[in-house]
Amino acid sequence: ELVQCLISALRSPNIPPEIVSTILNLAEFMEHYDKSLPIDIPMLGSYAENCHAYAKALHYKELQFLAEPSTETIEKLIQINNQLQLPDAAIGILTHAQQNPSLQGLQLKENWYEKLNRWEDALAAYERKRIEDPNDFEATMGVMRCMNALGDWEGLSSLAQEKWAEASAPMKKQIAGLAAAGAWALGQWGLMDDYISTMKQESPDRTFFQAILSLHKNQYADAVRHIDKTRDLLDTELTALVGESYNRAYNVVVRVQMLAELEEIITYKQFADQPDRQATIRKTWMTRLKGCQRNVEVWQRILKVRTLVISPKENMEMWIKFANLCRKSNRLELAEKTLKQLLVGDQKIATVHPSILARAAPQVVYAHLKWMWESGNRVDALSHLREFTGRMSSEMRLGNNSLLARCCLKKGEWQMYLQEDWSEDTIPDILQSYLLATQYDKDWYKAWHAWALANFEVVSHFEKLHNSENSIEDLNNVEIPDEAMTAMHQEALRYVDTLRLLTLWFKYGYQPEVSAALNEGFNSVNIDTWLEVIPQLIARIHAQNPNVRKLIHQLLAEVGKEHPQALIYPLTVASKSQSHHRQKAAETVMDKLRAHSAVLVEQALLVSKELIRVAIIWHEIWAEQLEEASRLYYVERNYDAMFVILDELQERLDRGPETLREVAFVQAYGRELQEAGVWCRKYKQTLELPFLTQAWQLYYDMFKKITTQVSTITTLELQYVSPKLLAARDLELAVPGTYRSGEPVVKIKSFFQTVNIISSKQRPRKLLLKGSDGRDYQFLLKGHEDLRQDERVMQLFGLVNTLLSINPETFKRHLNIQRYTVTPLTPNIGLLGWVPNCDTLHSLIRDYRESKKILLNIEHRLMLQMAPDYDQLSIMQKVEVFEYALNNTTGQDLYKVLWLKSKNSEAWLERRTNYTRSLAVMSMVGYILGLGDRHPSNIMLDRFTGKIVHIDFGDCFEVAMTREKYPEKIPFRLTRMLVTAMEVSGIEGNFRTTCEAVMSVLRNNKESLMAVLEAFVHDPLINWRIMAAPSPRLEGENLGNALSINRRARDIIHRISNKLTGKDFNENQTLDVPSQVDKLIQQAISIENLCQCYIGWCAFW
Repeated sequence: ELVQCLISALRSPNIPPEIVSTILNLAEFMEHYDKSLPIDIPMLGSYAENCHAYAKALHYKELQFLAEPSTETIEKLIQINNQLQLPDAAIGILTHAQQNPSLQGLQLKENWYEKLNRWEDALAAYERKRIEDPNDFEATMGVMRCMNALGDWEGLSSLAQEKWAEASAPMKKQIAGLAAAGAWALGQWGLMDDYISTMKQESPDRTFFQAILSLHKNQYADAVRHIDKTRDLLDTELTALVGESYNRAYNVVVRVQMLAELEEIITYKQFADQPDRQATIRKTWMTRLKGCQRNVEVWQRILKVRTLVISPKENMEMWIKFANLCRKSNRLELAEKTLKQLLVGDQKIATVHPSILARAAPQVVYAHLKWMWESGNRVDALSHLREFTGRMSSEMRLGNNSLLARCCLKKGEWQMYLQEDWSEDTIPDILQSYLLATQYDKDWYKAWHAWALANFEVVSHFEKLHNSENSIEDLNNVEIPDEAMTAMHQEALRYVDTLRLLTLWFKYGYQPEVSAALNEGFNSVNIDTWLEVIPQLIARIHAQNPNVRKLIHQLLAEVGKEHPQALIYPLTVASKSQSHHRQKAAETVMDKLRAHSAVLVEQALLVSKELIRVAIIWHEIWAEQLEEASRLYYVERNYDAMFVILDELQERLDRGPETLREVAFVQAYGRELQEAGVWCRKYKQTLELPFLTQAWQLYYDMFKKITTQVSTITTLELQYVSPKLLAARDLELAVPGTYRSGEPVVKIKSFFQTVNIISSKQRPRKLLLKGSDGRDYQFLLKGHEDLRQDERVMQLFGLVNTLLSINPETFKRHLNIQRYTVTPLTPNIGLLGWVPNCDTLHSLIRDYRESKKILLNIEHRLMLQMAPDYDQLSIMQKVEVFEYALNNTTGQDLYKVLWLKSKNSEAWLERRTNYTRSLAVMSMVGYILGLGDRHPSNIMLDRFTGKIVHIDFGDCFEVAMTREKYPEKIPFRLTRMLVTAMEVSGIEGNFRTTCEAVMSVLRNNKESLMAVLEAFVHDPLINWRIMAAPSPRLEGENLGNALSINRRARDIIHRISNKLTGKDFNENQTLDVPSQVDKLIQQAISIENLCQCYIGWCAFW
């Protein structure tokens, strides 16, 4: 009865929108509690759409689509996604409809392309429709809308005139707005009058075009009246839309800006005798245009208004920027028309003759050459650019040095692109192009960067050619010091260039001239430059060559004077190294640091020592080490290795306890462990096995007792575990991971008394400390893990985030990778910045299944039910069993979690979009990095934003793909559950579009990424991990091991290079970005690949 009342209320024509909204909120609330109101879903969807609750409408339409796909539902989904400013999702729906076999009967509608702003496709579809029926008015209107968007003013105007004569009055009303736009663009003022007269009274279009016409006739009072009237008419629409979202209101905001500019045009015309005032207005317009969305339609409309007083030739800078925007947005036809207008004042000219280019303004010629290159006419473009650059440099036109620098840089880039590889013939010419760019504009960082990089690549080319990593004396074409100095003289030296410089330094620093050049260069570089590469510098602190070592120590000492906080933690780690040389080198630098920061050094050593004590208590040390020693004794019979471990433990016991927790350990187990130690010594003296058996009897009993106690310890009190840490107050030492140059230092004020232990295999600690800024800082204190690789991965993510923020496509989608601070304390203990409000996918799925009384491992159970010997099956059999498990479960857990944990549809939609996009970003970056072991406990979901956060970067460079047992076959995790949680079109839409945008950015910045990854792979502290079966005890010790690591490093770099050039599937074939992404997605979702993963990876999730 209540439901019937609600339905009646919804159907009432007089119901206020806020009441509809309340009823929709109620329906949503009930759905969250699994008590959905028995109201028809299509009805809820249409009412949600009517009251502009588009997120709710999308949710209901998706449910409708999943239940029964239809043309109408697809059209609605496209429309709603467009209303929500989610064009990627809208495109995904269309692609899904085209690809899905069950939807093959659906007819694609022309206006779907229009809604997706795919104007060329829409125009082609409407033209086909017009050929079938020339009198189809809807198709004609579609063609006119497309021509308007594409800037085809001649076509639009002639079609409008053709149809105007035969159109009925209602048709004329529809045609008038577009016809007036075409007539205005071509200056057909008489026709505009006709069109305006038929427009609907009191419409913003009519009053806007009247204002334009009045301005043209210099009737300023009438123009102002029409502008005010238009503004009033737009007011209601703008108010409603701004309330929903600025993005959705943007088009109306642009129209209001155009009205403001019409008023400025009146002022501009009135200042005809005051050129300075006019110049100020032009400058304001330029600034304003730069602040607009980089959208072709938006810029086109704004520039069109300005043509009322400034022709494109008088306003060249703006129109060149517009042509470049068209080119970058792949609107090459519009870019060509714009450039022809600037070159010859006529868009219709078929081709631009070289003689025209010789007379034209240089900046227009440069823009035209870039358009030629983009259009595919690359050889001609380079040939014209050579000629143009030669002509310009010989004339040396005043003030054109900056443009000449850009031409030279572009010439170098194009030459490199058109040749497959470096050759003796082309190297001088290319290097000369880059060198000239630096000379014409000495302050332009991009030119210096490009020249430095080209030199670096030439060095690498000759290295390969001569197959020598130790000598470059025969490489007469390249001078390393020059390349180093190029970079060093730049104040804006960037992270990537610094890494390239380090690579050259560590490789060739033994040469006195290289060393001298670097030494001299260091004085001219801002010391802050080195902060980002401190881990790489400290990794080489014990370099074998005295020249290199001395210079590193000198540089670190200089950095330490300015930034002791940045250096202290990494130096402390190095001082605890197992390598004597490394330890000694670190202590040498630390002594220099003590000279000016003695208190800081002592505090850092104290905090580090005590955190190590908290990270692994005696109970855990004995339990782990006894387990390892027993394996060596019982399984491997390796007594020497066993005694190394037992002697280390005995030494610890002999040194005696320092804290109450250690005292308690000695009281509980000390006597038996000492007794076992006595039996071991007797065995060493006599080599009689019964003594050793007696010792192990005691060790085994103690091991059982200790492990039982370890499992009961869930918290640690600092007063018992580390009283010194508890007593540490108001330190000089910065909170780990917070130090930033130029910002106030946040120092450690105190440590919280209780440390919680997280009950996982490694038992990490949740540590809290208070900063001097009054904030609480949380960390994960991890023992048993080398975090130096995670630290390098965070550096890579920092670079990727910078690249994503620079690219317009990735920037507008707000793409980035969630990072966290990583502070190693020893080679196997460190602090990770706590990632707040996050749960692992495993815990989310576990909690959801527990609440729904579903078995956590239901899929695995089903697989074992069908095939108890699953691991022994052939691949085809595994596929069958795996599919059986999938077919008998829904895989909707994560989809439900996202929905149920969102308070309403609006929050759900935002989280889902963030989830899909962040998953895509990490899929692409993880693939390039070769990141493996992405099981559900290594991927987290942010409760508030919905973003995916990855943790644990121990398996990089495809180590998981080359391991002996259960090698991974997938490039990244894209299992059924992850796909189901995306929009109804699955991987089509946000996921695929984001993957392509990110891969495009990564490939376009290949050299920057290679610089970081090469430094990563060759880092002596972590490169032992790149082996399929890493052996840290051999770290740099064994020559054979070092050679195999070098070979593996070369293979890895070659593989990454192939990934970043699209040659990852076939070295002889370069895939474009969409094809590469598609192949990767197919690999990731392949059942054949997934069914071979080890069970703990949960491929069925």
